[in-house]
Parts: sequence; structure tokens; C-alpha cells
Amino acid sequence: MVMIEQIVTSFVAAATFGIIFNVPKQSILKCGAVGMIGWFVYTGMTMYGVDSVVSTLVATFFIAVTSQFISRAYKTPIIIFSVAGIIPLVPGGLAYDAMRNFVENDYNTAINLAAKAFMISGSIAIGLVLSEVLNQVVKKSKERTVTDS
Repeated sequence: MVMIEQIVTSFVAAATFGIIFNVPKQSILKCGAVGMIGWFVYTGMTMYGVDSVVSTLVATFFIAVTSQFISRAYKTPIIIFSVAGIIPLVPGGLAYDAMRNFVENDYNTAINLAAKAFMISGSIAIGLVLSEVLNQVVKKSKERTVTDS
């Protein structure tokens, strides 16, 4: 039951951000679906004991790949889906807790939380870049096979 609530909430968060981001109306549900897929991957991995940084990296990779497929299928810019899709993964609560601990002079906890938020943010960036690099490698290999034939 908890997993269903989280999936629905992640769908709503990604779709709502799509509305705020001013995406075309026909893309709002797709944005929500991309965010939902990413959160499902993240939650599934963390339930099996995988670290949240690695889970975020893999989930972001799935978001980016899914965004590439949807953007090709519907001839829409990829950024519409990838930005809305990563919203559920952004460590906003963790960053808030880090700042709160800094204000409360609990520096050890604050530094640990800030480092974790930084690593999760970095894994989001790496996941997006890794997906794009893989996409370019696949495109280049397809071009080579076409020209070699």
C-alpha cells in the first residue's frame, strides 16, 4: 500500500512540475509517468538495501532513457520529460535538514546531510549525462553500420 501511495505521489509531483514548467498539455501525463517510473526504480532499489546515491543514479538513468524514447516518439524536446521526471528524486528535504542543523549549531550532522545531498545531486547529473553519452554511442554505431553496408 505504501508503494502505491509513493508512486501516485511521484506521478502527481512530476506532472504538477510539468504544469509549472509550462509543458504542452498533451505531455503532462507523460511527464508524470516518467517521474513515476524513476521513483519506482529508486524506491525498489532502496527497499532492497541499495544505497540512496546509487539508487538515484540508476533511477535517473532510467528517467533519461525513458525521456529519450518518449521525446522521439512524440517529437517533443527531451528536456520536458527529463526535468519533470527528476523532480521526485531531488534531495530538497535532505538539503533543508542540513541547513536546519547548521542553524542549530549541530555541524557534524549538518555536514553529513549536506554531503549526502551533494552526492545525490551529483548522481542525478551523472545519470543524465551517462544516458546521453550512451545515446550518442548508439547513434554513432548505427551510423557506422549504415555507412559500412
